[in-house]
Amino acid sequence: MSEDEVREWVAPEGSWASSAARRRNMQAIRSRDTKPEKLIRRLVHAQGLRYRVAARPLPNLRRTADMVFRPSKVAVFIDGCYWHGCPEHYVPPRTNPGYWSEKVLRNVQRDRDTDRRLREAGWLVLRFWEHEPSDVCAHKITETVLSRRPASRKIPDTGSSI
Repeated sequence: MSEDEVREWVAPEGSWASSAARRRNMQAIRSRDTKPEKLIRRLVHAQGLRYRVAARPLPNLRRTADMVFRPSKVAVFIDGCYWHGCPEHYVPPRTNPGYWSEKVLRNVQRDRDTDRRLREAGWLVLRFWEHEPSDVCAHKITETVLSRRPASRKIPDTGSSI
């Protein structure tokens, strides 16, 4: 887009974007398959666990978890620091702060509501921040899922003791 086109840019009807550059920026943000998610999934998969990606734990609840282990009833969320209000890394926006701060607050409220609804349905919710070490998250997920599996589905220990 040329400089003239950016200067003359008009937001599409119903758009909240303040500029063409901001709109492109926001459209590029991934809602799934982020680097932390992919790394954690790869580590968990290497441990022999299988799961659903970006799936609804509860069919009637329009919310998706990053990883869903149906038999164990474990839902995993890897939350972005900005979008979910990380107490350690969240920085309030300088541009349109009212809108963005409210959006993040609604996200946090929806996260708590999701946690509550899943717990009421017998699910265990694991939430991790994107900045947490992936190997630590993957280990916690693996331990949790295996501990909630019925004995007949646990991965056997193949180590021999001679």
